[in-house]
Amino acid sequence: MKHYLQFSDLTAGEYAYLFKRAALIKQKFKAYEKHQPLSDRTLAMIFEKASTRTRVSFEAGMYQLGGSVVHLTTGDSQLGRAEPIEDSAKVISRMVDLVMIRTYGQDKIVRFAEHSRVPVINGLTNEFHPCQILADLFTFIEHRGNTQDPLACLRGKVVAWVGDGNNMANTWLQAAELLGFTVHVSTPSGYEIDQSVAGLRSNDSYKVFTDPMAACQGADLVTTDVWASMGYEAENEARRLAFCRLVRRY
Repeated sequence: MKHYLQFSDLTAGEYAYLFKRAALIKQKFKAYEKHQPLSDRTLAMIFEKASTRTRVSFEAGMYQLGGSVVHLTTGDSQLGRAEPIEDSAKVISRMVDLVMIRTYGQDKIVRFAEHSRVPVINGLTNEFHPCQILADLFTFIEHRGNTQDPLACLRGKVVAWVGDGNNMANTWLQAAELLGFTVHVSTPSGYEIDQSVAGLRSNDSYKVFTDPMAACQGADLVTTDVWASMGYEAENEARRLAFCRLVRRY
């Protein structure tokens, strides 16, 4: 049984299969061809961090594939509060076939997965956001490559990341190391990436730039994120000033 807690949980070969499979399923959906391999299967979605897009995408995806969804929020569950995470994992995983969790610290989802009887998917944590980068890469492959040979169009490419050294940045770094492309990173002072959090074997797959325009020069894809992610609202003004200084300096 596999969990998907960070991008590095799958191999390059598994991603190649996943991208091709996603292209096939999307083709069937666009052609109004019924494809429901998840019939009689149930996904539990646990939201400690709310999200409109995450809920709609996972819920719609499950229904389109023939499954059903149980939606839980902090008001509906006792995850890590009155009930230990380990107990929640044991109980919930006995009743469903798949669990998606969107929460704060990565340690929570790791502990849940360790005691779950079914696969667990990371819908977002403070450290990683694998499903978002998976979707971004698939979009790039659709527009700039070949879904029948999805990894070929990624090898040797350059992705520019201008933003905080956050969960998105960490996941881009993992994806680059695994799939053979390079990330150009430009962050404000004080918001740098931490290679140890991303768990990289080396720094060969990314380069750091103080000038965001230099980071984007010659890039095949430019990407960013909100300046203050959910949970960091108290830092809104400080982050706004730091990012404005980064942009105005160049």
